[in-house]
Amino acid sequence: MNKVIIIAEAGVNHNGDIDIARRMITAARQAGADYVKFQTAVPELVISAYAPKAEYQKETTGNAENQLEMCRAIHLPLDAYSSLAEQCRREGIGFLSTPFDSPSIETLAELNMDYWKIPSGEVTNLPYLRHIAAKGGKVILSTGMSNIDEVETAVNVLVNGGIQRRDITLLHCNTQYPTPFEDVNLWAMEALEKLEVGAVGYSDHTLGIEIPVAAVALGAAVIEKHFTLDRSMSGPDHRASLEPDELKMMVDAIRNVERALGSGIKAPSASETPNIEIARRSIVASRPIACGEILDESNLEVKRPAGGISPMMWDSVVGTVARRDYLPDEMIEI
Repeated sequence: MNKVIIIAEAGVNHNGDIDIARRMITAARQAGADYVKFQTAVPELVISAYAPKAEYQKETTGNAENQLEMCRAIHLPLDAYSSLAEQCRREGIGFLSTPFDSPSIETLAELNMDYWKIPSGEVTNLPYLRHIAAKGGKVILSTGMSNIDEVETAVNVLVNGGIQRRDITLLHCNTQYPTPFEDVNLWAMEALEKLEVGAVGYSDHTLGIEIPVAAVALGAAVIEKHFTLDRSMSGPDHRASLEPDELKMMVDAIRNVERALGSGIKAPSASETPNIEIARRSIVASRPIACGEILDESNLEVKRPAGGISPMMWDSVVGTVARRDYLPDEMIEI
């Protein structure tokens, strides 16, 4: 059984402080995540000076600055990511970062990431998708704010650009921070599966850990979840993020569900097999029975333990002749 890939999304929750970013790598590794993921951008190439903040960003960071000014303050410089990738290698956790522009793509291309992570906002960005496709490799594409036709178009752009369809993972996502439970729509993963890509997963922005755990139970192969060292820190994404102890709880819960999903074959498990004899029943004498007496409902019943004649053989036993004397509760023999 393939292991669910768990991505701890550090994003920009380091607030532009590389020391915090380093601590987040360690926290993600200690929580048991497979990857820690950042966001790499040159803000001036991504956001115009006229771009407003999202409502959730206004709620978490105020109205004193616009989106560009906010992002300038919380992004690391491009030359910071090689050292973060090296730290991940030393600590034994996978490094990922989402690029938002061409220089960021080129910077990350030098770091040999296992996957390109495309954010939901770039599903309709044709030049961006072509640039990623030209780099080759495996792609994880978040699909927040998208309808199925837009997702299919993006997949086709990647495939036409050289990415193998089997190397694309689609993440169902809702781009609201935090996402209301009634807007999660986990069943949408089934719609993504019909696009016949390599795998389908879920990128979560709800509060708590229940929804990503439920997504795994529904078959998600990848889970992505924002985390922070401290939810009370300033910044746009902290409020909808897990703290390290919560991240570990989510990882542990996912691993438990993953193990519980099993093979899908309905058969007794190793742990319950010893209880078969204790919990099932045998056909026994309900009263003293003399040799030669006809066995029927008047002198037979079924009781624990198993090991004798199964009650499923009741019709084959009724009407036969007792071959010996029986005391009450003795197992019948034929």
